[in-house]
Amino acid sequence: MARPGFDLSVYLVTDPLLNGGRPVEDVVDQAVRGGVTMVQLRDPHSPTRELVAIARRLVAALRPHAIPFIVNDRIDVAMICGADGVHIGQNDMDARDARAMMGEDCIIGLSVANEAELKASRDALGAVDYLGVGPVYSTSTKADAGGAIGLEGIAWMRAATDMPLVAIGGIDAARTGDIVRAGAAGVAVVTAIMNAAEPKDAAAEIARAVEAAKQE
Repeated sequence: MARPGFDLSVYLVTDPLLNGGRPVEDVVDQAVRGGVTMVQLRDPHSPTRELVAIARRLVAALRPHAIPFIVNDRIDVAMICGADGVHIGQNDMDARDARAMMGEDCIIGLSVANEAELKASRDALGAVDYLGVGPVYSTSTKADAGGAIGLEGIAWMRAATDMPLVAIGGIDAARTGDIVRAGAAGVAVVTAIMNAAEPKDAAAEIARAVEAAKQE
């Protein structure tokens, strides 16, 4: 059961290599003004002190908009900066332990790519609020991403669980409608927003595609 107060529709995942030299908080602020509904800080390269500083700047940028802020993997960083939750992978901390550390009010997402990973995660799903599913299409933004699961993978996951799903991997506005129609509650986007010349416009185009597909 998802905790109230968050919307997976347009879920921005940051990438420090795609900012075009712009401060990440500036790109995020523009994207939120275009319709981004959640933001995840994913930065496996920065040292911890720098990561905490970035996270704190993002918290400050997002709180006035009431947009939930999630930290990928680093529960310590999430707790220090006052993030709204964490997103963890199959090889990260068990979701139940993350819940015990962060409390009942935080948002916890879990990456699940296929039937085997869903089965392996069954006992922990009670501690999870949503599943990140993908990559839907091939992507270069995450080196350890598995093979593309396509729309068929989204549809399979939708039939296999009642957890809210956010799809990730190679997603842009043109692909968004099909993904939502396949069963995702929203799309997690990296390049199409972070690398856009106008992040606000890019986010708005994706938000319109999500809304149109949900109304069909």
